[in-house]
Amino acid sequence: MFDPQQMLIMVGVLLLLVFSGVHIAVSLGVTSLLGIYLMTEQMDTVISFASNTAYEALRDYVFAVIPLFMLMGEFLAKCGAVSDLFTLINRLTRRLPGRLGIATVLSNAVFAFVTGVSIAAAAAFSKIAYPEMRRYGYERKFALGCIAGSACLGMLIPPSVLMIVWGVLTELAIGKLFIAGIIPGFIVVALYIIYILWVSYTSPERVGEGDNLPLAQQQARASYAKAEAEDLSTIFYSTLGILVLVALVLGGIWLGVFTPTEGAGVGAALSLILALMRGMRGKEMLEAILSVGRTSAPLLLLLVTAALYSRVLSMTGITGAAKEYFLGSGLSPYTILALMVLVWFILGCIIDSISIILLTVPVFGPLAIALGFDPIAFAIIGIIAIETGLLTPPFGILVFTVKAAVTDEKDLSTGEIFKGSVPYWIMLLIAILSLVFFPQVATWLPNLGNAVAGG
Repeated sequence: MFDPQQMLIMVGVLLLLVFSGVHIAVSLGVTSLLGIYLMTEQMDTVISFASNTAYEALRDYVFAVIPLFMLMGEFLAKCGAVSDLFTLINRLTRRLPGRLGIATVLSNAVFAFVTGVSIAAAAAFSKIAYPEMRRYGYERKFALGCIAGSACLGMLIPPSVLMIVWGVLTELAIGKLFIAGIIPGFIVVALYIIYILWVSYTSPERVGEGDNLPLAQQQARASYAKAEAEDLSTIFYSTLGILVLVALVLGGIWLGVFTPTEGAGVGAALSLILALMRGMRGKEMLEAILSVGRTSAPLLLLLVTAALYSRVLSMTGITGAAKEYFLGSGLSPYTILALMVLVWFILGCIIDSISIILLTVPVFGPLAIALGFDPIAFAIIGIIAIETGLLTPPFGILVFTVKAAVTDEKDLSTGEIFKGSVPYWIMLLIAILSLVFFPQVATWLPNLGNAVAGG
């Protein structure tokens, strides 16, 4: 039964802990245990409930998706395949203005298919793409904004960690969420490329082009062009291996050949083979495994406490009360959706993306379904909205990642990167609006996959 007093205590304690800097996993765990105690007033029940929830969460093999997909991306990054990918796309787009920016966006899109972590993309391309952009004469703000903005694709294009967390919390099929993110991801890629082309035509000096460049910059461009005469056969086959890997894993999930967890295992095994063929050694393999462990272990702990938190919310009746309140408020479904997106934007200024999902989706998910929104389309809308937080000050974790990775620019400020990221933030907003009015953009491919698999 819903008790407003219990709700206020739980929400108050949770917000106090989160904004005091307590780790989100600890905050969720403490709040959940407090909520159970307030309802039962029996410590034995609290201990039993918490232990059963933790056991059920940890024995669910779907959680293996996260470290396995991370491992797939880490193997490919360690063996140099990501650098080869950027080089090849750069050469293939040589006739386009702003080609290094376009190559960065397209490389991030492909890299997003093998890793669900935007931070990894931001760190990798800050080392790979940024030096090339600066050597070619790109404006610093534009180059860094391009890297930070395009790294967002890692959370939208499958296999996304945010999609996995969302699926676990809402019990939506993770495979469907993966497939649902593909077309919206391509739309965002297209918007990014259009913006880069527009900048290239209207302000060519920002991308190292035009007739009024300094002499030193013109000489640098000439030497850069000569350096591109290298043989690309090795790079081509390396990139082809990545594309085949992506097609096998996502195609298998889409057609129902294997589950997302099985697909992640296949992807990790094939990426290991590809990395060994590329010359990866035992030391690098161990570094990749340890890196994934350090990243995924806290995330799995988060998911356990999030499962506990979600159950407690259901028991207290908070979810049902919120649903009844908004349904009876007289507000239109689109107004309520706009309020939810606004909450995500505000939280994105303060805390990280996964924490936002853990805090809001147990309440927002059922409410969206009650309002008549498709759960798959709503998930993609939510993930894009939350993703904007990665570029939003003051938190903007991608901005800080890029700044940390660019060690040669001593006078670089986070404000400069934030300013360069603004156009990409706006384009993410455009993608949200397109999904709100045309949810079929997200649902068409999963439905087609069901039809193909069923046929």
